[in-house]
Amino acid sequence: MPSPEQLLERLDAIGRNLSRRPYALALIGLGSVGLELDRLDAWSDLDFFVIVDPGHREDLLNDLSWLPFSGPPAFVFRNTPDGYKCLSADGIFAEFAVFEQPQLASIPFSPGRVVWKRDDVSERLAVPDREAVPDRIDLNWQAGEALSNLYVGLQRFRRGERLSATRFVQGYALDRVLTIAGATEPAAAGHQDAFSPERRVELRYPQLKALLERATGGSAGTPESAMAQLEYLERHVDVNAGMAAAIRALCVPDAG
Repeated sequence: MPSPEQLLERLDAIGRNLSRRPYALALIGLGSVGLELDRLDAWSDLDFFVIVDPGHREDLLNDLSWLPFSGPPAFVFRNTPDGYKCLSADGIFAEFAVFEQPQLASIPFSPGRVVWKRDDVSERLAVPDREAVPDRIDLNWQAGEALSNLYVGLQRFRRGERLSATRFVQGYALDRVLTIAGATEPAAAGHQDAFSPERRVELRYPQLKALLERATGGSAGTPESAMAQLEYLERHVDVNAGMAAAIRALCVPDAG
């Protein structure tokens, strides 16, 4: 795997290549190659925005020669109209988007780090007009969604739809439980991800270790996952007694 130094060197090389494009304005590093360099490690990837003058977005999106792949890329995939996911031959994974400067005003993102910019461009370009901030948490709504997903997932488990059941219980419901945990539990030091409640949860909430071990047991462990989440909810929020009883009934082996 690439070292943190290699990742940063690659990002700097991208900046140097962009500096040769007269319409390029800035390269903004995000996440662990942005303002959160303290969590950069060998398992990180390159997340970044490239900002260009109006009318030149497709110039970079249609010609990726500005990316220093060190050889033909192993994988390139245009996952959105604005950008790509790609893997270089030497094992560096990147996810990026190219925006014209006026577009930034309507795009929510967490503040980034200016890796390179044209001399006449302000550092403020890396600070969003619409910062990605967590919504105000409605615990009743989160709990209701979690309980509903647990119930539906368990029904599908009993029907034999184990893949769908796993997604409902260990995916959709657990997301809501983690959101509740983020609003009710003390967090250790660490960076919060405004978009994904599961990111770095093991580091920020070590007290959730037992819950996570029970709640992520694979498709066969869906009933145990549901029970673990229900018990957690009952300790932290108001839980409808009727729905709790219905979920428990579906968790026993002979339910249905």
